[in-house]
Amino acid sequence: MGWSILISGVGVTVPISAAAEQPPFAGELHGFDNEIPQVLTTTRLRQPKTRVPGSTTVIEGEQIRNLGIMNLYEVFRLVPGMTVNFVGSHQPVATYHGTVHYEQRRMQVLIDGRTAHRATLSDMDWETMPVPLELIERIEVARGPNSAAYGINAFLGTINIITRDPADTAGVETRVARGSRNHIRTFASVGGAGNAVDWRLSFEKRKFGGFDYQVDSGEKASFNDGHNIHAFGYDWRFKFNRNTNIEVKAGVTDGVKQQDKGKSGELELLEHPNIDVRDYYIQSQFNHSTSEHHFFHILASVSNFKRRNRYDIELGESAINCLRNPNGPSLYFRTEDPKNGSRLEPCQVPVPGGTPLRASVNEDYEDTRLELEIQDTLLFNEDLKLVSGAGFRKNVLRSETYFNGREHSYQSRYFGNLEYTPWSWMTVNVGGNWEHSSTTGEGYFSPRVATNFVFDNHHAIRVVFSQAVRTPDTFEQSPDTGFTLRHVTPAIYSDLEGRRITVFDAAQEPHALTLGRDLEEERITSHEISYFGQFRLPSALLSLEVRAFKDQMRDMTSGVIQLAKWTLGNNVDVDQQGFEVEATLDYPNTALRATYAYLDQDSRYIGPPILDADGKVNAQQHEYQKGLLSRMSTRHSGSFSIVQEFPFDLKASSAFYWADEFLRTENQFERVDVRLAKQFVRTDYTAEIAVTMQHYLNREPELSSDNNIEDHNQFFMEAGVRF
Repeated sequence: MGWSILISGVGVTVPISAAAEQPPFAGELHGFDNEIPQVLTTTRLRQPKTRVPGSTTVIEGEQIRNLGIMNLYEVFRLVPGMTVNFVGSHQPVATYHGTVHYEQRRMQVLIDGRTAHRATLSDMDWETMPVPLELIERIEVARGPNSAAYGINAFLGTINIITRDPADTAGVETRVARGSRNHIRTFASVGGAGNAVDWRLSFEKRKFGGFDYQVDSGEKASFNDGHNIHAFGYDWRFKFNRNTNIEVKAGVTDGVKQQDKGKSGELELLEHPNIDVRDYYIQSQFNHSTSEHHFFHILASVSNFKRRNRYDIELGESAINCLRNPNGPSLYFRTEDPKNGSRLEPCQVPVPGGTPLRASVNEDYEDTRLELEIQDTLLFNEDLKLVSGAGFRKNVLRSETYFNGREHSYQSRYFGNLEYTPWSWMTVNVGGNWEHSSTTGEGYFSPRVATNFVFDNHHAIRVVFSQAVRTPDTFEQSPDTGFTLRHVTPAIYSDLEGRRITVFDAAQEPHALTLGRDLEEERITSHEISYFGQFRLPSALLSLEVRAFKDQMRDMTSGVIQLAKWTLGNNVDVDQQGFEVEATLDYPNTALRATYAYLDQDSRYIGPPILDADGKVNAQQHEYQKGLLSRMSTRHSGSFSIVQEFPFDLKASSAFYWADEFLRTENQFERVDVRLAKQFVRTDYTAEIAVTMQHYLNREPELSSDNNIEDHNQFFMEAGVRF
């Protein structure tokens, strides 16, 4: 902390310049014409990369489409340090520097300023994200703790997805794509632009078959892990005058996410527990500029995530007897062993013979999030800029399974960032966020201090110090999880109608349960030294960004959340260090881009000793708790892409993605994509046809032995037209 603050504090008392700046309107997030790329996400101020207090990756929507990327989550393979993989029944996970497996809780994800993660688990559902690739203007990824700007969920960074302005998509556009593993994607939009009103109505259908097979007892078996999602969106803007407008965005998502019974559910399932998706959101933002130096916005949004998940289960007679047993754990029975003595043994579910119990269970849940935010930007002059604001979030959580009813949580926050440029070769950013969370009942402050040393306006060295916290979400802190038996058959088991099976009933190791213990906040202290520069070559422009980091994460939440095993606790400290490189080389008709990331991670178990059933310290469980935060961490990862324009409106692209040495499994991921597209440009329409091939170089699944595809060459066809 010391060296960062000393360097960052230089120049704070230097006199301020008197020159003023013509500010951009707050709602204009694209069309940057300055020589140095500009970003908005890192501090909420629009800043050139030479003045930004941290490394920020910018991925343009046109680049996403040119590379033939088929799914939103795959975009993040282009971000140095980010890993994309699949868990469970083809659930995509995107993480920065790992420390996550199922629940992606440590990065804030925004869509046009609206929080996109689900409130129950603070998790991301990338498969149902209502963002068609055709409508992405750009994606900004702030790499490193960004809680100073966006609060506790921005523990490791921020993803900001910025969609295209309705005025830029006026007219009619349609696109269809078909490909391997039953991939189907259809997009259509219609819109208009006028002096007072801009609008757009869009529709997208996404269907995918998932992996081809899983491995069951050494044999190939079918895998029920696809999805079929439909999303409708509406964007509207009314312009009162050149200084004032109001934006309204709304959308509905429905469909089905397939879940395999072998990978989902806590009990013995009789059928695949497919999930019905019913989501909606509505967002309104009022933008007003009082002068060329002062503007603000007020943002209000409601997001609702509803999942209907009901299925039938079966219990054997021994489990039924355990449930009826009024003494001890309901799904356990006590045995007497001459050698080992008295011990608890799990009931077999099911067992051969006897009459099994069949029942229906309900794993539905619904999250409703209400957000309100006001942000004020004041430009005193071109050397002194201040952004500040406040926000409030209320989450209403309804689930019989997860909460046995209804839960609420609240967050309130105040944030600010001051940018000061005492000399043309130095910029100081000082910012912070104070936030109160109802899950712990306490308030937290996350600061950031940075100094940028700028050389000839095209090169800069950044020195950044930041701290952040992540508080436990409601399900981590206040769960009441269990499955209620309904429609019980046959009649001999009618006494179990309405019986709720809880963690305390089903726990495999009751002595190891941590359910009911309060969790504390996770903390991170981060140091960054980075460089950004542009080099003008005779016929090209080279941009280079290098980031070296050292992160100290303390009291990290690790453990398992299952009906049969609940071991969550602030059990692990993690130290990470490494470096990342991002480079682009642009020629008149050629664009090249390369990334590389190296990560060194050291984890230590710091929780209370984990004991086995005999009261002895279980060192293997200590190692397991550490390993849970390493499953998505990779020592080496990167990407390389090229987009080449040819005569006759032909365009070709290729990309190579790789992730080597997953820190827990030592597996790897390698894939090469190739795309060829032909455009037809006419006076009244523009059309395009394209073919994409994805070739998987490695033949082994990189994370789970069940993530298998038959053909390592995957093909996709696209056709689109715009009027």
